[in-house]
Amino acid sequence: MVEVFAEVAKDDKAVDDLKVWLLKNKQTNHWKTTKATASAVYALLANGENWLTEDQPLAVTFPDMKKNAYEPKLKAAQGSAEAGTGYFGIAWEGKEVNKKMAEIKVKNPNKSIAWGAVYWQYFEQLDKIKGFEDTPLRMQKKLFKEVNSDTGPKLQAVEAQNLQPGDKLIVRIELRVDRDMEYVHMKDMRASGLEPINVISQYKWQDGLGYYESTRDVSTNFFFEYLRKGTYVFEYPLRVSHRGDFSNGVSTIQCMYAPEFSSHSEGVRIIVK
Repeated sequence: MVEVFAEVAKDDKAVDDLKVWLLKNKQTNHWKTTKATASAVYALLANGENWLTEDQPLAVTFPDMKKNAYEPKLKAAQGSAEAGTGYFGIAWEGKEVNKKMAEIKVKNPNKSIAWGAVYWQYFEQLDKIKGFEDTPLRMQKKLFKEVNSDTGPKLQAVEAQNLQPGDKLIVRIELRVDRDMEYVHMKDMRASGLEPINVISQYKWQDGLGYYESTRDVSTNFFFEYLRKGTYVFEYPLRVSHRGDFSNGVSTIQCMYAPEFSSHSEGVRIIVK
């Protein structure tokens, strides 16, 4: 299709849009064979503008900071950027980081697209971690206590229950994905006072989604080879084994092919009396 719009339609804008789509699709999916990879690379380089010749450095600024505070390090990194792709990376250590870095502006002087990411890395107690949903992967985790009734088992929110050893809990994880992704890993941590009931790791299938569920000492892991766009709900049982005040950790999910696409739930504590 890239060649059709380049050779027949001679529509440069459409060609650039198709190339952007091809790269965006590659961000979370892989080209299955070496022939497919070669064809994709040929389509990107042989049609439209040659993006590899666009080598003007990006204009990166922190509006709230003085230029002499960050510009020397930035120019040094851009001066040693990778040939062709223009890739460069900068790391500011803890003492160099301040709240004025919260706003960053990037201007691209080239005709081609530019890729980049900025992230803030720090340590925090698990209980104080808040849910992060500003990402293509969105997840929510809830704990329920399973109680027997005249009409059968019912689920009640853990927050309103006094847990005791022997209680059965149900972990419910709701996952929303806004695009197709390949090679996704979801890790659900659990409190040390809880024991999994499903101890055998196995491949599962539900709602058109196949995945491998692996039970480990401190977490339950879900591995998705192919995760389609949509909403999914996962549930698995736990048994309360000890009394105490426990941190239940957080649930995390990340696309292994595009690590910048990740998300996590909020930290939760459970009390067993």
